[in-house]
Amino acid sequence: MMQQIMPRYDVISLFPEMFSALTQHGVSGRALQNGLAQLQVWDPRAFTLDAYRTVDDRPFGGGPGMVMLAEPLDLAITAIKAEWRRAGLEVDGTASSPRLIYLSPQGRVLNQTLVEELGQAAALGLLCGRYEGVDERVLTRHQVLEVSIGDFVLSGGELPAMVVLDALIRRLPGALGNAQSAEEDSFATGVLDCPHYTRPEVYLGQAVPEVLRSGNHSAIARWRLQQALGRTAQRRPDVLARRVATQPLSGEEQDLLASFEAGKVAGN
Repeated sequence: MMQQIMPRYDVISLFPEMFSALTQHGVSGRALQNGLAQLQVWDPRAFTLDAYRTVDDRPFGGGPGMVMLAEPLDLAITAIKAEWRRAGLEVDGTASSPRLIYLSPQGRVLNQTLVEELGQAAALGLLCGRYEGVDERVLTRHQVLEVSIGDFVLSGGELPAMVVLDALIRRLPGALGNAQSAEEDSFATGVLDCPHYTRPEVYLGQAVPEVLRSGNHSAIARWRLQQALGRTAQRRPDVLARRVATQPLSGEEQDLLASFEAGKVAGN
């Protein structure tokens, strides 16, 4: 049996302390503390060569705001790549090759497919921009992949980087108490998750669906699949269309979706 390789994550950020949200709390914090992955945050100020530790300057061509300087970022990336090489990790173009990404609203939109793709990399470097962005020459020189978490603008790349890292870390074997949780998450199976309920059985007049209290595991599985398919069709038809394009619905799934749309509850 092949030993699971512990992935390495290197983040370049002007605000390293922000990443304590990942390293000290929740699923990601436990996973990092248990040695399932390694995370190091690099401050580009440590790679400046002037007394003022300058990391930004005015953009050529004019305009508002500042742009992060190429040199500190380039030196930080070079240092990270050196660490990768010392660890025996080479950028060789394979699926497990270390990759560099820049969190940017202009990038490839993050989804579960991209998470799975990035999750194959043995190491990942994440560049967090600030101000108006980074000098474009850094991105072209190091062939950086731009990744976006949505069509909106934030103050910096730290929060998007944490989103990417959380999505990656929680999928690592042993990160979740129950591995089945990751397998049944929304998008993991190509559709949204089904509704969930817990105690009490009746809350403010609303009862837990009878099928979930029946003890009939096959009926429960059909109900959950029906609800997942129906919710996806209602709320994210684009997601269902992508799923169908790559994996057509089975006969059972078609029947369950049709019964959901007709208002019939599977398992009753």
